[in-house]
Amino acid sequence: MDKGLMMNGNPLMGFSELAEAIGARLISLSGPGEGGFYSAALDSRAVEPGALFVALPGSCRDGHCYVEAAFRGGAAAALVEESRLGKAELALEETARRLGKTLLVVEDTLRAFQDAAAAYLKKFPRLLRIGITGSAGKTTTKEAAAAMAAAERPTVTNPGNLNSETGLPLAVFSVREHHRVGIFEMGMNRRGEIGELARVLRPQIALITNIGSAHVGILGSKDAIAEEKKAIFSRFTGEETALIPEDEEYRAFLSAGVRGRVRFFGRESFPELSGVRDLGLEGTELTWEGLPVRFGLPGKHHLRNALAALAIAREIPLGAQAVRRGLQGVRPLFGRGEILRGAVTVVQDCYNANPESVLEALAFCDGLPWPGRRVYVIGSMLELGEESAAAHERIGRVLASSGADRIFLFGAETRGALGVLERVGEGGGRVPACFHTNYIDVLSQAVADYVAPGDLVLLKGSRGCALERLTEVLLSIPASEGVTATAWGGVV
Repeated sequence: MDKGLMMNGNPLMGFSELAEAIGARLISLSGPGEGGFYSAALDSRAVEPGALFVALPGSCRDGHCYVEAAFRGGAAAALVEESRLGKAELALEETARRLGKTLLVVEDTLRAFQDAAAAYLKKFPRLLRIGITGSAGKTTTKEAAAAMAAAERPTVTNPGNLNSETGLPLAVFSVREHHRVGIFEMGMNRRGEIGELARVLRPQIALITNIGSAHVGILGSKDAIAEEKKAIFSRFTGEETALIPEDEEYRAFLSAGVRGRVRFFGRESFPELSGVRDLGLEGTELTWEGLPVRFGLPGKHHLRNALAALAIAREIPLGAQAVRRGLQGVRPLFGRGEILRGAVTVVQDCYNANPESVLEALAFCDGLPWPGRRVYVIGSMLELGEESAAAHERIGRVLASSGADRIFLFGAETRGALGVLERVGEGGGRVPACFHTNYIDVLSQAVADYVAPGDLVLLKGSRGCALERLTEVLLSIPASEGVTATAWGGVV
């Protein structure tokens, strides 16, 4: 919510308007006048004056238990489920009456919240709606595309990675009348989620960054992941544009049967792109419509993210100067391949990991003309299900022939990689020295004992590993100059 708006301007939606849009039964106990809401919140601690509190049921915490706290925090209304309304211990109607608040009663608050966001978006016909999904690079692509669009037009996007079944609808309520471009990231943690988000956003431009193995443990196969991601095109009516990587393995499947225009993007698909120069740790220099453009996030994977963002820029369309200003202004996000420079150079790429992003990280670090030692700290790749053992063994095979001087493995799943390294060594092959532990304190001490000034250290693992806990140790090594942060990363 715009802080300046608060309760002084018009509400985002009136309660009667909202009730009609989502098929809710309206219980208005707030006195005369229809009223409306000025923001939306899923957490009772985050409500602002005039907010709509959405009570989501849950196995651990039921949002209906926090309706009174939300009302006392300033919420004007609560979206609640019919099945909870009659529970005496919740006393929802009594609480609303006592505090002079409004209830909107539905069968399913998640579905109703999504419907509310979809109805709200319809109030802005001049907003160009753009959706981005894929197994990796969504957030970086979104940030780069939004930076370019904002250089030329009022632009709105979901903050951080607020891209889920609840995060996207919440972000949608930040759209305002002056916005002309909306760029929204769409993630998934279960089957059918991308289709739900497409129903909310109804993107006019929809881009898939790639199809990888992230979440394969949830959906079971890459084929199923491709099917799920393709659902971003499911609300097309014939006028929309689908953007698909030119070198995507699932290119034919993703483009088949799309109701709308299909365009492919990549180095071979852009007549505007006349040059690409690798600057190593400093990023990449592109020549776009004759203009040199410095993109500060290094690595081939980030170049692909930049090309995806350029595909969006071309469709909006944006001028060359907006492209240049936007791309050159992109900054690193936490854990997505930040480079921290000091006595030791740390590649902090520990926001998340899957096999593709780990291999990209290793290839990048191996390919750098580094004068010192290379130290690779690799954490478990989570959410891979039945594919986990084979995936970690694959990483082990790559590590065995990598340029690492020392490898540190963290987490039970990485024992598969350790086994491969040990077998290669026992067979007479030359492999880097390796250390494994399941304990972060042991890992931290081992890394601190080994690392020395001039080393390049890669931290790569899934979010659950939280390998950034090593960063303070690594940067505590005395340096003659202060540490600065730049960017790099293969992120998901």
